[in-house]
Formats: sequence, C-alpha cells, structure tokens
Amino acid sequence: MASPTLITPSTSKSQPLIVPLKPKSSITAAATTTTTHHYSRRREFLSLTASVLAPSWVLFPPAPALASSDEEYVKDTTEVIGKVRTTITMDKNDPNVAAAVAELRESSNSWVAKYRKEKSLLGRASFRDMYSALNAVSGHYISFGPTAPIPAKRKARILEEMATAEKALLRGR
Repeated sequence: MASPTLITPSTSKSQPLIVPLKPKSSITAAATTTTTHHYSRRREFLSLTASVLAPSWVLFPPAPALASSDEEYVKDTTEVIGKVRTTITMDKNDPNVAAAVAELRESSNSWVAKYRKEKSLLGRASFRDMYSALNAVSGHYISFGPTAPIPAKRKARILEEMATAEKALLRGR
C-alpha cells in the first residue's frame, strides 16, 4: 500500500482561498464612502435642526377650544332653525319666497360644510336631526323649485325634526 503524502508547510506565502474584489478605480471607492458619510451627517444635521427650529404649534398642536365651538355651533344651528321655519311657513304667493329659499340654501350649505367635518358633533342628536331636516328641505327645493310649497306631511316631519334638534341643543346634545 502506498503511503499518503504528507503536506508540510513551506516557507512561501500562503494564498487566501477567497480573493477579495477590488474596485475598478480607487477614486470611485473613495467617493462612495465619503458621499455616504456626507449624506448620513447631513441627514442627522437636518433632523436636529428641524426639531430645534420647529415652532411649538407643530410639535404640540393646540387643543381645540370646546366651549367656544359649542357656543358657536348652538348659535349657528338656532339661526338656521329660525331661517328654515320662516322659509317653509311662507305663503306660496309671497314675492319674497324665491329670495328666502336662496338665502336658506346658502346658509344650510354653509352650516353643513362647516359642521359635517367635526367628528365631535357627528354623534349628537341635534346634529343628526338638523342634518336630516336640512336634507329634506334642500331636496324638496332642488327637485321642485324655490316656489313650490312643501307638502303637509313633509313639512310636519321637518318641523318635528327641528323641534327635537332644538330640545337636544338645550340639553347640550
């Protein structure tokens, strides 16, 4: 049997098994490391500057003043209720009906646009009833014109919804 050959260390330099890849150009390798370092430093600087220089209202937004908005909501809602009542009880032969309906539609549209986005008001009974009444009134005048009288059943339902909205407003709901 043949004896295995022993591998003995030699005095020559040993070559690594995995040869590291060298960049094609030493300039691109240096530029890559400095730009990466430059961007990370710049990012840190900008975030620090933004946090220091940011106005306090950005970092800590003010809490909404609930009392004033509630008072404003109650005032606006009672004004719209008054306009709806006067407009739908007008005689159809009155020459001011068209102007009153136009004013009512403008005020009801502004009321809806203002308070529909308030999440704190969406669950209130006064908002729900008022929104329903305004929807019925606007729908009638859009469909039949500003001089068409509101039918008795619809008028009774609208007046009832506004009465319950008024009661809810008085209770703070």
